[in-house]
Parts: sequence; structure tokens; C-alpha cells
Amino acid sequence: MPDAPHFTPPSRRRPRNGVRAVAAVGVVLALAAGGSYAAGFGPFARGDDGPDPAATKQARAFLADWAAGRLPSAAGRTTRPDTAREVLQSFTAGLDIAEPELTAAVSEAKEAKDGTLGVPFTAKMPIKGLGTWSYESRLPLREQDDGTWKVDWRLSLVHPRLSDTAKFRLEREETTPPQVTDRHGTSLSGGGYPSLTPLLGRLAGSTGGGPRGTVELIDRATGDTVRTEASFGEEPDPATDGKPVRTTLDATWQSAAEKALAEADGKNAALVALRIDDGEVLALANSPSTGFNRAASGTYAPGSTWKIVTSGALLLKGAVKPDDVVDCPKYLTVGKEFHNVETSEYPGATFRKDFTESCNTAFISLRGRLDDGELGEVARTYFGVGQEWHIGIPTYDGSVPVPKDETEKAASMIGQGRVQANPLIMASVTATAVSGEFHQPSVTAGNEDKTRTEPLPDEVVTQLRELMRATVTDGTARVLADLPGEIGAKTGTAEVSEDQDNNGWLVAHRGNVAVAVVVEEGVTGGGSAGPVVHSLLSAVPEDPS
Repeated sequence: MPDAPHFTPPSRRRPRNGVRAVAAVGVVLALAAGGSYAAGFGPFARGDDGPDPAATKQARAFLADWAAGRLPSAAGRTTRPDTAREVLQSFTAGLDIAEPELTAAVSEAKEAKDGTLGVPFTAKMPIKGLGTWSYESRLPLREQDDGTWKVDWRLSLVHPRLSDTAKFRLEREETTPPQVTDRHGTSLSGGGYPSLTPLLGRLAGSTGGGPRGTVELIDRATGDTVRTEASFGEEPDPATDGKPVRTTLDATWQSAAEKALAEADGKNAALVALRIDDGEVLALANSPSTGFNRAASGTYAPGSTWKIVTSGALLLKGAVKPDDVVDCPKYLTVGKEFHNVETSEYPGATFRKDFTESCNTAFISLRGRLDDGELGEVARTYFGVGQEWHIGIPTYDGSVPVPKDETEKAASMIGQGRVQANPLIMASVTATAVSGEFHQPSVTAGNEDKTRTEPLPDEVVTQLRELMRATVTDGTARVLADLPGEIGAKTGTAEVSEDQDNNGWLVAHRGNVAVAVVVEEGVTGGGSAGPVVHSLLSAVPEDPS
């Protein structure tokens, strides 16, 4: 930052007229007599509850201009515009400060001995790539001859330690992010895994290998460091410093997942594949590959893939059995009209048929067999949905609120209403359903696990596996029937709004892997997400190593 010029504080102004001159003499006489500063003269009038509103308005306006980068305007509100503009510019640019947050505490304004009004403020200075430097300072405001107020410019208002003998310098420590690898040690930093690009920096930083730096107060004359004002970044862990960050991902699966999303025909889509026995994520892919991580942080209605959880809740309670007759009409009205995809109907259908053909009306007709909060409780207790997950990257962990009315309860039975999930959650739901045990998903090792779940009974697991297998051999997931291995699956079609096509879902399991895919505005699960899952499972071994 260029050195600010040495200067002396501006002298106090002369009285504007005879009345002010007499008042000034009165103040001097009062002080000479041992009295205090007369409260009626200055920013606080006798009996007033606070400072002159015009003064605090100017303080707020100065801070707002500074925060917004309107530095000429901010400087124009001071008693030394040219100097103020130069210093503000060099301070923010020299320290790589972007979008400061400056908050005035006008209720704590106090009159100083030099006749200025001091308005405290809190500064939060985001330094690019490092973090936020926070400190407190004070704006001195002085009333001018024309009755207006200006910020009485001095270096210390920018920061209390900024002066004509000391300034600040930003020191960045050059760090080389550690290499990120898959579970077998294969580097994931290349261009072959575009969906991972937004995550690699965060994964590398998890070992303390992220950017580091300091804001130093230095002597203007010698350049020596007087003190360190702020430090950013974690010190590297000696046990991991310089070592690759190993993830649970599998390069083969990740590459196949990236390619499989091409089957989504350019629509927004996301995919997660994870191991059933321990929850380790093998692949996580998004289309488009840059920006938002739909796969783990998206919030979607899961549609009929949620019928896995609904079926689990009904089977746990003994409220239905696979061979029970549960009629599947075209329409069912519960506050609003619900219907099946393409208004299909299956008179006299068994519950097994309702599941494999994804009959909405049949599932909704069973809502009275579950208590209002029971579906959410089962989702949380057995499937871990809605609990706090720590997988190594940011996630959204699902929500199944207690329905507000009968219509919302009907919608929640088929994964609509306020039920929210994403591919990570639905891959985990699938893994739990076919194994009986929830395992917190993970992308890195050693994550905290705060989840508490109970295992599903073996009988329920057997029934869910049979239902999902039948959906592939005889139901809506026939798109996967030609693949090797005993695949089980569930399709889903989720309504979004009247102005958008439905989202398409498909979840599946084969061997020790569970997969979930969502295709935004894919219309149907089998037609949009089905080809994505088919492409993935065609390109990878039946079981990961």
C-alpha cells in the first residue's frame, strides 16, 4: 500500500456568527471555572436522546459508499477528499479486500474532547482466497461552517493502528495443494473427472493444506513487522502434510458416471454410487459438471423412489403384505385429485403389483395405516434421513416433516409434498433397504458420525429386495433387465410445477453397490434416469474392489 502522507489534524473552525462566538466564550469561561464541557454545544443538545441525526446519517452513508466500492463518493464525505480516496483505494486493493461489511453503532456515539462526534463501527474485511479480517474502529465526524457534517479524515479511522508511521501488508504463504486420489491411489486431479473439479480444493483443504496468509502491521520507515494483525488458514497436520488425500471414490466408477450422464440429453442431472456395506461413495457426478453439487446438496422431491421408505414403514408395522390386494384406480381425491403416470389403473392389484408399477393411488389409499408423523420417524430411525451427516463435503441430509393436513400426508406417501432428498440420500436409502443397516455415507475417511439408527428386521429387508427385483423383471425398471447380475430397482416421477416437466428418478442396486440418479424435467424415471443407470452399470464390474 502506498504510504499515506504525513499531515496534522485540521484545526477547529471559526464561529460562524456572533451568537456562536458568544457561546464559545461561554464554554471557555465554564471550563476556566472548573465546570465540564457545556452539553448544549456540540453534537448533543441539552435534553436530546442522541446525536444529531444528520451526523449519524453521514456516518452511515460514508460506510455504505466504502463498502460498495464507491470510494470517490466516500472520500467526498470527508474533510480531505483527495487523501481519503488515495488511502481507501490503497487499503482495500493492497490487501485484496472484496465487498467489506461495515456496520455503524450509532447508539454508542460519543463526543470527543476535540469536538468531534465519534461513531463506532465494526469492519468485516473479506480477503480474497483467505478469510475475513474483523476489527472495530471509530468514525470522527465534525460539523462544518454551513451546518453540515463531514467525516474528519484521519488514518486511524480506517483502522486504529494505521498511522503516518505504520501501515499494513498482506503476506500470502505459497502452498501446494496435496494431490487428491481415489481409493486405489489413482490421481483424481486430471481433466477426466470434471464433476470433481469444484470439490478438489475443498478435499485438499481438509488436511490443512489450504491457502494461508497474514495481515502484518509494518513500520513505514524500515519495513519491519511490528505485529501480526490477522492470520488465515490452518497449519498443516505434520502427519498428513505433503501426502495425497485419499478418498473413497473409484476412478473407474467416477469416469463411467461422468460418461453416463451424457444419456441425460443435456438436462440437469446428478448421480451417486456408493458401497452398500459401508456407505463409501464410489462416484459422484453432476451435469453440468461445474457449479452446484446437485448430487449431494440438491433438494428434490424424490417421487416414487420414496415408496421404498413408505413400503418399509408399512411392512414394519404389518400394515400390508406383498400379496394383499390393494386396488389401483386411475384417480383418488384427497383434498386434490391424485393420479398415476399416464392415468394407468390395475383393478384388484396386489401390493407387489402396486410397487412394481408404481401405483400412486394404491399407496395413498394406505395413508390411514400410518400415523401422521410415522413416515418421517421411520425415515429418520431406520434410514438416517434428516439426521446430520458428515461425509467429507457439504451435504443436504433430507427432510420429512409431519404433514400439515390429509392432502399433504397423501402426497408424502409418494415422495411429494414437503419430502426432500437428493441422489446421495436415495442411494443411501436403497443401500439401507437391501442390507437392513444404515451406514453414514463418506467421501473421505475419519468423518464424525453423529447418526443413530436401528436395523431393519430381516423379514422387511427380504420383502423390499423382492419388490425391487420384481420392478426390474416385471415392472417400470425393465430398462435394466438385460444387464448381468441380480439387479433390483425403483423408478420415480416427481412433479415440480405446472410450468415444468416432471423430474425423472431411478434407484438401483447390484452386488455391493447402490445407485441413484435424478434427471431434471426428465418426464419419467424409466425413460430419463433409466438409460443413465444402464450406461453406468454396463461400464463397471458387477462388484467394486
